[in-house]
Amino acid sequence: MKIAPGSTIGILGGGQLGKMMVLAASKLGYKTVVYSNAEDSPAFDVANEKILDSYENVTSLERFASLCDVITVEFENIPYQTALALEKRVTFRPNPRSLFISQNRIREKSFVQTLGIDTTPFIEVTDLTDAIEAIGTPCILKTAEFGYDGKGQIKIDQETDLPSLSNSGGILEKLIPFQMEISVVAARGLNGEFVPYTPVQNVHRDGILDTTIAPAEISEELGRKAVEVTKTLMEALEYIGILAVEFFVTQEDELLVNEFAPRPHNSGHWTIDACCTCQFEQHIRAICGLSLGNPDYHCTAVMRNLIGKSIHDWPQILMDKNDKLHIYGKKSIKPGRKMGHVTRLNKNAT
Repeated sequence: MKIAPGSTIGILGGGQLGKMMVLAASKLGYKTVVYSNAEDSPAFDVANEKILDSYENVTSLERFASLCDVITVEFENIPYQTALALEKRVTFRPNPRSLFISQNRIREKSFVQTLGIDTTPFIEVTDLTDAIEAIGTPCILKTAEFGYDGKGQIKIDQETDLPSLSNSGGILEKLIPFQMEISVVAARGLNGEFVPYTPVQNVHRDGILDTTIAPAEISEELGRKAVEVTKTLMEALEYIGILAVEFFVTQEDELLVNEFAPRPHNSGHWTIDACCTCQFEQHIRAICGLSLGNPDYHCTAVMRNLIGKSIHDWPQILMDKNDKLHIYGKKSIKPGRKMGHVTRLNKNAT
């Protein structure tokens, strides 16, 4: 069922992704309601209506559902039961199952492997010593849930003081030497239409995405394989909307899925300024059942996150005519917090 312009889109989550969804929806003639549990949510600044409450408050969620023709998410850690309850009231895209799988690293990697897709070797931790013996060092201990931007991760090697770590819980992953990290952001529509953006290369610093280079400097064959893996995942999830898949490229030019995100993604921000249809408009098109837009890029680009105090660089950024500045409007500056991003466009390349 198509949801026509003039209808109302509900967005669970009020961060910068939600804000950019609202702006894209507005351009297509949709109204928006943002539901968030954080008072200083950037998306509140631009939405037609806002609801501030916990993601478990039944009364507020019922009011939210009554206002919406379709509901989507801007981050995956919405309580699963909340998503299920809302789905019974109103169209909910992507489906709650996709959120449920992505919310837990063990479920996520296990699901990917059932599709015959390679991931880094991993093991669920019940006893840390036994898990390290099984995986070997170096390895990374991660929380199974709620970890992002490098949070909840500890690298373990032969010198690590194991008694100082919790002895149970989480996931242990083998640390694989790799050439680079890449990601594919793609959309899938109601009729199964699949539209990928070109694979991009991602550079992290302290566990946080620092820079995205579009397109990635990889072979056409490797790029096609990454896109096919993304398509396989989206079809298996019966997914509607934008999804991002992060990969490690090994020294042998093999792909290992690291994780996927059921929403627009930081590594797709460059599409706002460099593509015919950006990831946020594409997401709105997909969840509303519209035809998907052209993902082609009209120039190459490098996107850099403005993290913490680097947001103060905005005057210098504006002096470069090929730099496109995006400030999220977050009220407080904190170390490791994404405050904005800048995309440098290479107008001489196509």
